[in-house]
Amino acid sequence: MSEGFGLVVRFAMRDQEAATAFDVLCAETLEGIKSQEPGTLTYVTHVPVEEPLVRVFYELYADHAAFEEHEAQPHTRRFLAEREQYLAGVEVTFLNATAGKVAA
Repeated sequence: MSEGFGLVVRFAMRDQEAATAFDVLCAETLEGIKSQEPGTLTYVTHVPVEEPLVRVFYELYADHAAFEEHEAQPHTRRFLAEREQYLAGVEVTFLNATAGKVAA
């Protein structure tokens, strides 16, 4: 399984008001991802159980070029520019696929 590039991002929100606004920004961004990014295979946001001020993103791309295309999109650039006002912290882990099962 040499193809595939992913990342996990953990966002800590400043407070509940920031988390609510961040969720709206995410929903708007997701619309662009769904309609304009065929190389984005999976893009899921999570709220960890018992951590209401944390958001975890799991992103999987067909390859590194698809990730770079995602990063260049206007909706992603807007997200990256606007997210900072809501955050207390962010951790990014980049992932290279080595084995697994994927949907057809």
